[in-house]
Amino acid sequence: MSEEPKRGEDCPAIRVMMMPRDTNAHGTIFGGVILSYLDQAGAIEARRHCGDRVVTVAMNSVEFKQPVFVGDVLSFYTETVQIGRTSVRIRVSAQAERFAHPRGAVDVTAAEIVYVAVDAERRPMRIGRTSQS
Repeated sequence: MSEEPKRGEDCPAIRVMMMPRDTNAHGTIFGGVILSYLDQAGAIEARRHCGDRVVTVAMNSVEFKQPVFVGDVLSFYTETVQIGRTSVRIRVSAQAERFAHPRGAVDVTAAEIVYVAVDAERRPMRIGRTSQS
């Protein structure tokens, strides 16, 4: 019998090591790369409520708190803030385990993202209905 994966602050939605291909001219990771991972982590959480098909409709209050460097391992944590009729608002935060100091974690960014559940024709649908209806 398999166990349900742990949820909450002790279990990130995703973890990713930052690579040289993701850097900008300053030697830090592009903000757009981090935005992409924020969106992916948020979508994983949104799908728990909405089913298989969700689309991103807004990315609110994105805050880059610290730079991210090559070799850092980012952990993206999610929290459901609000569930509406067709949409869900997810808070996503990212922590970096620094390559030079792997024992500590630094808060590097956070955002609130709104997703809408959609049907097979990509029309908004009520949360709780199956995506096949």
